[in-house]
Amino acid sequence: MSDKYQVAIEDIEDEGIFEFDFDDDIKELEDCHICAELDLRSVGDFVEVKGHADGKITLECDRCLNKFEYNLNFDIDETFAKNSLLDEYGAELELSDGQFITDLNGAKEIDIYDLLYQSVILALPNKKVCGINCNEGLFVSEETKPHDSRMDVFKNIQIKK
Repeated sequence: MSDKYQVAIEDIEDEGIFEFDFDDDIKELEDCHICAELDLRSVGDFVEVKGHADGKITLECDRCLNKFEYNLNFDIDETFAKNSLLDEYGAELELSDGQFITDLNGAKEIDIYDLLYQSVILALPNKKVCGINCNEGLFVSEETKPHDSRMDVFKNIQIKK
């Protein structure tokens, strides 16, 4: 990817808090545009990246296979180790609950594009459904649907839009 998405660790150390604004498409994903405001901070042997991102992506519904637009809105809280964790700490590095550290293996830059790509993938829902009233698939007909008489009570419920 382009050098404009690479942030040098040296620049982060010089600035104290390095602010990075991202407003671009994630090319590997269909119609995915992300806006993010990130703060990168050098903390000893680590670099913390915190911020917020939002955007839109086109997904395919798992039920009806139609495309729909999905709104993304997520926080970013990542920690990168400047040096190799294995060399520096051996097998004994205690992580607190929910903490993950990405090992840069001595790299001198952090790839913001890759960080946002991975964050978008993690922010996607497990089940991609276009809406609450989505039909249950292209190939399901009333004759082939299993009938559960306990559900008959819900047949007359209507959702107002």
